[in-house]
Formats: sequence, structure tokens, C-alpha cells
Amino acid sequence: MVNFLYKIAIIIGIINLTLSCTTNSDNQQNSDAIYKPAMNYNYNSIELETMNQINEYRNSIGLNALDTINHVSFKSEEHNNYMIDKNVISHDNFVNRSENIIKVVDAKKVSENVAYNYNSPQGVLEAWLNSPGHKKNIEGDYTHFGISVRKHPINGRKYYTNIFVKL
Repeated sequence: MVNFLYKIAIIIGIINLTLSCTTNSDNQQNSDAIYKPAMNYNYNSIELETMNQINEYRNSIGLNALDTINHVSFKSEEHNNYMIDKNVISHDNFVNRSENIIKVVDAKKVSENVAYNYNSPQGVLEAWLNSPGHKKNIEGDYTHFGISVRKHPINGRKYYTNIFVKL
């Protein structure tokens, strides 16, 4: 029974991994909330390498490299912490994240890729490029991005959230 539930959890995780989210600022509702940008973000070596791999791929197909926005990485980290806390891989609360990013950095468009349990930047990029929705985000008309890669404190598996932004 445990083996069966484990297989179901893996299938659900794979299905969620193949989904990606996109939001345009035109679709957002106004909010009276106060939005403050996160000015600082300390990138770890895996995050830097993943961003580098994405930009190298974009350059290789004639697209612009993306600049980082610390606030977007901070929002990515918040989502990784959520996924770790809930022990899920998901796009839960994407509308709230994208609304915040649209308000704080004046974004025109926001999309998101998430992944789980890849050991290297190359591995996660390859998986995203093999998924049509994720590949569309990586190859999209964006100008900036942010990323967070965090390890689950108990099982050590990595959670990735990569948010793309067009200013």
C-alpha cells in the first residue's frame, strides 16, 4: 500500500512539474496592499549556475540574456519555502506572487517554472527544455528573472522556482 501511494505521489509530482504558469498584468485585479521590494538576495552557487545555464541557452538560440531582479528571487524563495513546508511541488499562490511582482517591479508579464529533486543546474534545465510549457517560459519574451534553489532540511532534495519577468 505504501509503495502504491508513493507511486501515486510521484505521478502527481511529475504532472505538476510539467505544468507552468503565466500571468499578464492585464489580468490582475487592483489591490490596496502595500508592496515593498526585497532589495537584497544572497545567491548560492547552484542558483548562479542555473541562471547562467538559462542565459547560455537563450543566447545559443539568438535570444537576449536575462538580468536578475533580487525581489523576484526573493518571491521564488518564498515559494520554495512554501513547497518544502507543505512537501509538495506546485504553482500554488502563483497569482499572488505574480501580482506582487507586477506591482513591485512594474512587470508587464510574469511566468514561473518549478522543479523538484534535480541534482544539478544542467539536469533541471534539460528537464525544463523537455517540457513544452517550461521551454516556452525559458524561450519567452522576457527581460529579467529570479531564481531560488533550496534543499529540504530532512530529505536533502532540491526545490527550484524560476520566475521570468518582462518589464
